[in-house]
Parts: sequence; structure tokens; C-alpha cells
Amino acid sequence: MTSNSEEPGEHTPLLHPNRLSQLQHEHDEEAHSIISSNVTKEEQQLAGSTVGERLPYNDYTTIDWLHDLVKDSYRFRYIQSRRGLRYKILSLFDACSGWIAVVLIGTLTACVAFIVDIAVATVSDWKLGYCKTNYFLPHERCCAEKTPLLLGAASELGDEYCGVWHAWSPSYARSFGIYVGLALIFGTISSSATMMTRSSLPSVTPSIEQPSTPQIKINGHDQEDDAPATPAASPGGKIMYMAAGSGIPEIKTILSGFSIPSFLSLHVLCVKAFGAVFAVSTGMCLGKEGPFVHISTCVGYLVGMLFPKYRDNGRKMRELLSAACSSGLSVAFGAPIGGVLFSYEEISTYFPRKVLWKAFLCSLMAAMVLKELNPMGTGKLVLFETNYGTDYKAVHYLVFVLLGVAGGIFGGLFCKLNFLWSKWFRAFGIIKRNPVLEVGLVVLATTLLQFPNPLTREPGDVIIKNLLVDCNNDASKYSWVCQHEANGTEETNWPYVGYLIYGTLTKLVLTIITFGIKVPSGVIIPALDAGALFGRLVGQLVPSISPGIFAMVGSAAFLAGVSRMTISLAVIMFELTGQLSYVVPHMLAILIAKWVADSISSEGVYDLAQAVLGHPFLDPDTALSIVRRRKQLTSVLIPPKRTMTEITVHVPASNKVSYELLKEKLNQLHQRGLMDAGLVLVQTHPPASVPMLQGYISQSELEFGLTKLIPSSFPADLQVRVLGSQVDADEDVAPESLEVDLTPFVDRTPLSICAKAPLEYAVEMFSKLGLRYLMVTDEGNGKLVGVIIKKRLVGYLEHLREHNEGDE
Repeated sequence: MTSNSEEPGEHTPLLHPNRLSQLQHEHDEEAHSIISSNVTKEEQQLAGSTVGERLPYNDYTTIDWLHDLVKDSYRFRYIQSRRGLRYKILSLFDACSGWIAVVLIGTLTACVAFIVDIAVATVSDWKLGYCKTNYFLPHERCCAEKTPLLLGAASELGDEYCGVWHAWSPSYARSFGIYVGLALIFGTISSSATMMTRSSLPSVTPSIEQPSTPQIKINGHDQEDDAPATPAASPGGKIMYMAAGSGIPEIKTILSGFSIPSFLSLHVLCVKAFGAVFAVSTGMCLGKEGPFVHISTCVGYLVGMLFPKYRDNGRKMRELLSAACSSGLSVAFGAPIGGVLFSYEEISTYFPRKVLWKAFLCSLMAAMVLKELNPMGTGKLVLFETNYGTDYKAVHYLVFVLLGVAGGIFGGLFCKLNFLWSKWFRAFGIIKRNPVLEVGLVVLATTLLQFPNPLTREPGDVIIKNLLVDCNNDASKYSWVCQHEANGTEETNWPYVGYLIYGTLTKLVLTIITFGIKVPSGVIIPALDAGALFGRLVGQLVPSISPGIFAMVGSAAFLAGVSRMTISLAVIMFELTGQLSYVVPHMLAILIAKWVADSISSEGVYDLAQAVLGHPFLDPDTALSIVRRRKQLTSVLIPPKRTMTEITVHVPASNKVSYELLKEKLNQLHQRGLMDAGLVLVQTHPPASVPMLQGYISQSELEFGLTKLIPSSFPADLQVRVLGSQVDADEDVAPESLEVDLTPFVDRTPLSICAKAPLEYAVEMFSKLGLRYLMVTDEGNGKLVGVIIKKRLVGYLEHLREHNEGDE
């Protein structure tokens, strides 16, 4: 028989005190000191028990925010109740551990970003040539003395521009071939590395071939039959590539209370960083900014695992992960304040003030360390520093509005077309079975379309830098854009305008087919590129003001249309460019872009990605907007009668049930694939004949108790205590008898709601309180009539949303 103390991170005696001598040492000094403290034994057990969550990421289950809150409170009271220097130091460390953790996270994230930035700059330039003095120097640093402002002219001026930079060939055709060949190699390396993070996960929703028996009431009718239970999800039912994409949809799912095993592991972090280097270096329409958010969250998880305060509590861990997200965008754009706002606005669903302060420090540390490491050699935190020297006039507001409308149209079309493309193209068997082939095809299409255009030949961040240039600056003489913009005359340079139009359309098409491929990638930089190209194009039609201003505002508008960010994006654009005086145009264009994009596609790119990937997510605002369209009651979520029969345990007055009964109930839960479910405990006390709710034990805790606490050879009549105190005062327990006590696992105070309550009540309770389950009682007599788990609500909301879209 295995003692619970052998389990990592578990220190709570879960068995009857009279039986502990059979399973563990009798004289435990720490246990005796706990018993003598001011904390009750029930609190001691709950502080270290598995109530709420046994492991931080346990097979796509959800955490219970309320239970984790109580666990942390008990742990805190235990530390505070102890006396002595040791516990004073422990209490001080406990209070400071969060601040120490975010400092470590920010520092380590900046170090990873430094390595990735240097590698991307070097590897991406290898497609065009190499530095004669040092093969590992990127073009910008190799030709530092010849490039006072920016790149872009190297391919045109050759060795006359920079004698130490060697282009592969003076022949256009040969350079083109080398460019395409190396891009294909880089894409193959990145996608092959991403394949190393392939993992099988349980399906979030039942498959079509194997529908789940426990279905939801729709329009007041039970949708069930008497067929044998069919698993709703099998462990190998869903394939996921942990390092693919930006990782932001998955992080939103995790921070909302769901769990994705191994998604934040060290292995995924290393592959994500390595794959991002070669993915960005291909020149595809993707960026490393989204992957940086995933990388910083991985760092946050690994650091949090070093602190028991976060390792053993899912709620506290997610607070730390919310703070860690901010450092990812801070190092990606050199925007520490924007990173904090991005975590608050776009990713986190729970963001109290203490998390805000920790996110602020984490983002600050990341920016400070990265500035000192100075990966780009500029010594500045602002990536695209501009100084236009002119101010906008009232008439220019019309242009900013136009850019906002265009950005909204671009973002709305992108979201719709990318969703359709993902459903259609990736449904082909050869593409579905060979993700590396899809990457190769996208790389080939990208290089063939982008290389002929000098504006889109460079990496994405360099494209933005080139398009934001102010041609009135003397240092802009090496800029390809300024050399071709109007040719120094009042006449329009139509070939150059053609390049701008071609570049804008190319970015739109390529971004649609690129987002979602199996490499580390983000959508932020491609959207900024497309907006900058379109803004520069519009700027050709507006005299007496730098076109770079419209490129800057256009980039913000296009990203707002794609991502639906607002406040955080306005701050990011200010920190990116250093142009505080253009905050108002940014705000105007961003807001209009969001409105227009919402009218075309109600969800942003990250929300749609969650739907495509099949990750569960409960957004309170979206959920309420769906529910308020229909007048429905909480009773629509009550499981069918068959399901309730299988998950209900009638506990006799002795508060004990047989082991065989609990094992049978657990097997039924396994057969249905209800990983987030559990058993509800009811009792009938005379003279009333109504079974009343007494408690709830979740599936993970039940399985742990039945598999870890039961001896290898147990008597046939083994009894399991599930209710009542550990030792009833009037109960005479024979010393040789064996009884397993699961009362520390039972939630004796589950929250409940009336079946006749509006459905909005249930949505608010699940979303705002972070519940894993909710009891439903009958009106008037308090009889238990149902149990709602979080996934049931999410699935029902998805059904309503699809139904509403069908009606429209």
C-alpha cells in the first residue's frame, strides 16, 4: 500500500487517524507540531489536499478557482500561526516570492529574446548574402558605418553600398534561386522541429463518429437514449503541436481555468524559440512577437514551479502566468507598458490589482535587461523610432478615418477567409498528414511572390522600418523607399505605387494562407506590414505631410482589425515609434477599424483560432451576448436522467459506502469521458423523503483516493467514509478493522443555483467565480436535480452561437 506522503507535493494524511500507524511513521515531528498549532486539522488537510486540482496540468481538466482560493488561505494561516525564527523567515519569503518570481521571469525572458533576436537577424540575412568579416553578423551590424538609418538599399547598391557585405551573386536569377532554396531549407527545419512537440490530447467536444451519450437539454427535452455509454473523448482523440502558431489562443484557454498538459514545458520552450528563428527567417508572413508571449509564459510556468506557493495551486499559478505574458510583448516590441495592457486586454480573464503590479514589474525587468543586452546594437528600446517634424491638421482626420475603415475591412476579411481556408485546405488528407509539406508550399508561394518586390523582400520588422521612414531626413539617402518616392519631383512614381499596391495585396493573401501552419508564428508583424504598405500608398495622395505618418497609423489600423486590440495597441504604437503626438490619430483609426471589423466578423483572430483548434474558452462578455438573445433558464443545462443516476451516490446514515460502488461509479465516468465530472453525494433524513445535497467529490480526487489509498489486498466489505467527521463521537472502531476515509476530498459546501434561475446567473457564476461545477436544485424544496460542469456550459454556448449564426 502506498502512502500519500510518497506522492510528490502531497503531505496530508488522508486516512483515518487510527489507521495511520499501518501506513506511515507514527512519530512525525512536523505532524505533531501542526496538530498543536492554532490551525484546525480540517484546515491542515485542505491546505495540502488535492481539492480543486491534483496536478497543475492534468489531462485537459479545469481548475476550481474558489477551492484554490481556500487552499491558499489555509496555507497562509498555517504559516502565520507558527512561531519561531524559521517561520518568520518563511513568512517573509512567502510574501516576497511573487515579486522574486516576476523579476526572474522578466530577466530570463529578456535573455531568451536576446538570443532569438540575434539569431533571426543573422539567419534571415543569409538568404541575401553574408558578412565577409564575420559570418554570424547580420547585415545591419556588418554595415553599421554605412547604414546610418536603415537597410533596404543593399540589394540595389551591392558592394558600393557596403564593401564588407557579400551578396551571393550579382545575377538576379541566381540570387532569386538561392533566396528561394534557403527559405525552403529554413522552413523545413522549423516545421520539422515543431513536429517534435506533437502530442495527443482528449477531444474537447465529442466527435461525430462517437457522440457522447450524456447530452444537453435543448428546448426543454432530454436528448438521450438507453444505449450503452460511449466515451465522449479518448486520450488519443486530438492531435496538437505544442510549439505551432503563436500560442496565444492556448494561453487564453489556460488562463481562463482550463489545462493543457505539457504546453508550458521546457521542451516546448526550446523548440518554440529554435523554430521561431528559422520560421521568421524564411520571410513568410509571420512574426516572432506572438511566440515571444508563449515563450515568456513557459518561463513563468517553469519559474513558478520552483515556488510551492504557485506549484501547488492552480489559481496562484495563473496569476503568475498573467504577469509573465506581459514580458513577452515587452521584449518583442520594446513596449513595457503595452505588454502589461496586452495581457490585461487580450489574454487574461482574471487580472486583479496585485497581478497588475506584478505584471508591471515583470515587463519592466524584461525591458531593462533587453536594453542592456542591446541585441540590435542601437542602444535604444524604441524599435521604429521616427521624427517626422510635422504635425497633422484637421483635414487629415478624414484620412485617418479612411485608414481605419480599410484596416477594419482587411481584418474582417482576414478572419473570415483564414477560417474558411483552414477548414478547406487543411482538410485534404495529404496536407493533414504532412504539415511539413504545407509549410514548404507556403514558403515557395511566399518567396515567389515577395522577392520580385523590393518592398517585401526583407523580414517583416525591416519592412516596417523601411516604410515608416521620413524622407525629409538627411539620413534617409540610403532608403530604397525615399529614392523611388516621387523621384524627387511632384510627379507620381507609378511603378513605385504599383509596388505598394502589389505589396498590400500580397500581404493580405499570404497572411491568410500562412496563419495556422505548423511552425512558431504570429500575426502581429504581417498585419503591421500590410497596414504600413497601404498607409504609405495613401500618403502618396496627400501633399505637404510625410507619407510615413499614414504608414504608421495604417499599420495600427490593420492590426486592430485583425486582433481587435484597442487601448493596448495605441500604447504599443506610441512605444514602438516614440511619437506621442500621434496618439490621437492612432486611437481614431484603431477604434474605427475595430467597429468595421466587428461588423464583418464578430470575433478576432485569436478567438477564431481557439474555435479552429477546438480549445474550450468561457468569455463572460461573449457568453452573455449569446445568452441574452434567448429567454432560457438554468434548467436547460441539467444533464439527462441517466447521467444523473450514474453520478449520484445515496449515502446511508453511517456516512459510508462500499468500495465496489464507488469503483463502479468511477468506471462509468471513465466510459463517458467526463474528465471534469464527479460524484454528487445525497442523503435522505426522516421524516423528509427528499434526497438533499450533502457534498461533491470530483473525479480526479475520487480516482486518486481509490487507487492510491486502497491496499493491494483489501477485504470484500471494505467501506469508504465519504461524509461526517473523521471519527464520530459515538462510533466504536475496532483497531483491526480497515476503513478508508475520503472526507478531506469531499466539497461539503458546493455552490448551487435554482433550476428556474435565468441562464445568465449560471454564466456569471461560472465566469466570474471560476467554478468547475455548479449544483442545480429544485424550486421550493431544495431537492438536487442536476449538476453542471464547466465544459457542459461551454458546449451549450457553442451550440447557441452556431444556432444564432445560422438564423442570421
